[in-house]
Amino acid sequence: MTIQTRRERERAERERLIVTTAREMAEAEGWDAVTTRRLAAEIEYSQPVLYSHFKGKEAIMAAVAVQGCEVLADELRGASDTAGEGARERLAAVGAAYTSFGSRRPALYDAMFTHLVDLPFATPEAPAALHEAFGEIRRVVEPFTADGEDVVLLTETYWAGLHGLVTLERSGRLPEEAHDARLALLIGRFASGGAAG
Repeated sequence: MTIQTRRERERAERERLIVTTAREMAEAEGWDAVTTRRLAAEIEYSQPVLYSHFKGKEAIMAAVAVQGCEVLADELRGASDTAGEGARERLAAVGAAYTSFGSRRPALYDAMFTHLVDLPFATPEAPAALHEAFGEIRRVVEPFTADGEDVVLLTETYWAGLHGLVTLERSGRLPEEAHDARLALLIGRFASGGAAG
């Protein structure tokens, strides 16, 4: 192994450590507890080393968001693939997996979809993981796209409904005990208006 290869590997390992540690800290104590000073102390590197990898906390949160989208895409794909043959079942399974992810992983979800991070969403420049997660939602929405409808807009609308449920329930604006009923209503109304409905 060349010195250059070893340095690149060590740099990548440090970046993974920074992102993983920030994510773990946020999941344990919330994002307010994650500071560059505390993170540097936790990983036992100086702040300048941390800044040599990331411009600051927002850049670290963006890296956590990309990592979170990879995890979300895997969970959505798994839910869809095990849901059965029906388009409605796959739509429901992805909806349940998405809302479960948001409630089980609040700090990760916030980095992905609530906090302002420097990531280009809904553009060709978006990281592959963002496209992949959105693609898993699109895959189950597509059968419900009527003639002339834009599948991307329809997918964004379904995603917005799921995001609204996660956000409003987590913040206590909607009581959690009615989650399953709300999700069933969303899926039922959504599925009844489209091509596969």
